[in-house]
Amino acid sequence: MDTYLLHRIHFAFTITYHYLFPQLTMGLALLIVVLKFIALKNNDPRYDQASRFWAKLFVVNFLLGVVTGIPMEFQFGTNWAEFSRRTGGVIGQPLAMEGVFSFFLESTFLGLFLFGERRLSKLAHFGSAVMVFVGSWISGFFIIVTDAWMQHPVAYHLLPNGTYEVSSFWGLMLNPWAWLQYAHNMCGAVVTAAFVMSATGAFYLLDQKHEAHGRLFLKVGVVSGLISCVLMIMPTGDLQGKAVAKYQPAAMAGMEGLFRTEKGAPIVLMGQPDMEKERIDNPLTANSVLSFLIYGTTAAEVRGLDSVPRDQWPSPLPLLYYSYHIMAGLGTYFLAVMALAVLLLLRGTLYTSRWILWPLLLSFPLPYIANTAGWMTAEIGRQPWLVYGLMRTSQGYSSHVSEGNSLFTLLGFMGMYSVLTILWVVIVYRTIETGPGSTEKQLETSHA
Repeated sequence: MDTYLLHRIHFAFTITYHYLFPQLTMGLALLIVVLKFIALKNNDPRYDQASRFWAKLFVVNFLLGVVTGIPMEFQFGTNWAEFSRRTGGVIGQPLAMEGVFSFFLESTFLGLFLFGERRLSKLAHFGSAVMVFVGSWISGFFIIVTDAWMQHPVAYHLLPNGTYEVSSFWGLMLNPWAWLQYAHNMCGAVVTAAFVMSATGAFYLLDQKHEAHGRLFLKVGVVSGLISCVLMIMPTGDLQGKAVAKYQPAAMAGMEGLFRTEKGAPIVLMGQPDMEKERIDNPLTANSVLSFLIYGTTAAEVRGLDSVPRDQWPSPLPLLYYSYHIMAGLGTYFLAVMALAVLLLLRGTLYTSRWILWPLLLSFPLPYIANTAGWMTAEIGRQPWLVYGLMRTSQGYSSHVSEGNSLFTLLGFMGMYSVLTILWVVIVYRTIETGPGSTEKQLETSHA
């Protein structure tokens, strides 16, 4: 295994592990605001109790997100030094703003939310929850802006020394790719939080404990889950797909397994890419659907991989194809489960229908898989470019860091993150097992 590949695996591992935590905190930040708003509006202590419970899980994930996020900043220098040297004048600005404005905003108001409930008015305490939400979502925006510039570079100058600098700050912030990617990503974060909340509620009802909160978690979880699932597919996913087809045709062709340019291109629902024969084996297709989804007409021509030089094909292409189909398949499943759950909620039978409670409970890890597959689709699809059209990935890694050093640190991170995973599982399990903290009788009496 060469050094270049090890650097890619190293960063892929640390960033994939790290994003397990922010996707939940960003989604929970919104749902906690929803819980606090209902508590404030209806003077309902159940929702206050629920917001405090989810704040505990928010803190655990927030802390692990910070711990696993800091090493990634250093990896820009240790693993991708040439990339940092050439593009630091661009990506340094949104990354610095993420730390200064967003992280400190989020952490400051998180402290107020956790420890200021008895000292702040109800309205001020609600305001602190809103500011935690704003901080976490602004943080996500600045990170997306950084990645979006690598996907679709805008507002830059190439200097004589081969480095890049920002030519327009607002051009960088208003990158259209960033806004599409941000909207789709944040919908995915809310889907994760909604499934985690729904799964916890289903667990309580199936286990016949904390049932008042179990019903509350299910209600908020499935309603927010259905809304976010719909938005994740349409319009955010649809618009993101159209942007990929326009600006990264090789990525779109790789995602769909379209080896040859076609008019009335079909969408491949299932099949296995054969790289030697450049075809999809055992395909299950829907004729002309891909042309319609991208261009709005079944007769439109969709560019295949044959229209792109072979050295600019995404690599590894089969992994791109499978990542995309896992993401799309799970997204369809999420919509179906949440729609069915909301239908049962409207009919008043959700809380007693064990046949839907079990799928909700067992589905809690699936949004993590879908979000990971989605990011893999975006990042593998950009290959072989580190900055699309400007800098190849093979030009950006730290060539002076030896293979042994990279492997040693990768194994070290794997060991440390294994310990963190065990601690996280224990803390989250004990928090959920303990429950929101009030007895059912107290809750029902206070609500009455």
